[in-house]
Amino acid sequence: MNMVIVTLAISILLSMVLAMVSFWLPLMTPDHEKLSPYECGFDPLGSARLPFSLRFFLVAILFLLFDLEIALLLPIPWGNQLSCPTMTFLWASAVLTLLILGLVYEWLQGGLEWAE
Repeated sequence: MNMVIVTLAISILLSMVLAMVSFWLPLMTPDHEKLSPYECGFDPLGSARLPFSLRFFLVAILFLLFDLEIALLLPIPWGNQLSCPTMTFLWASAVLTLLILGLVYEWLQGGLEWAE
């Protein structure tokens, strides 16, 4: 218990010190030359912030969701060592069912269709 309190106190103290140092550091004046994007010696011709298709964002979010759900299934091989492996099978089946239902829903909503 004492080690937990010491670790908590050190982390709180360190975060407070870092927060104070960030406010005390001098603010640097922005320089137009340093803020402009590097264009191989040429003057920038357009904005550096180009719009991207929302489909890429949707695919990335779907990948993260399904990847996290699959990560929940990784400890299943050790589930048979528990006192009730049937319950482990039921939980794994529930997670897989949710994963499949989510995939079917996204497919039917057109989230996986790529527009030209």
